[in-house]
Amino acid sequence: MQEMYIVSFSSTHHAIRSDKLFGENSIKSITLPTPREITASCGISIRFQYEDMDKILEILEANNVEYKGIYNIKKLENGSKEVNKVS
Repeated sequence: MQEMYIVSFSSTHHAIRSDKLFGENSIKSITLPTPREITASCGISIRFQYEDMDKILEILEANNVEYKGIYNIKKLENGSKEVNKVS
């Protein structure tokens, strides 16, 4: 992993529901534990491709899914990670 985008959630219920919604909309995604660099979330996040960002936001809003944030995580040359909240 050099760079990834994830959406983190306030509850496990919303994470599981989103995973199902993304699958129904043919979005490639992977459910994974929330990276420790992102705090105060439910522990489950969903990784997705940058190209699907607009579709992800559209699905979350259209289905009233509560999410904590969308983040870009980059692995730096020194091995540390840089985390930026995108939305």
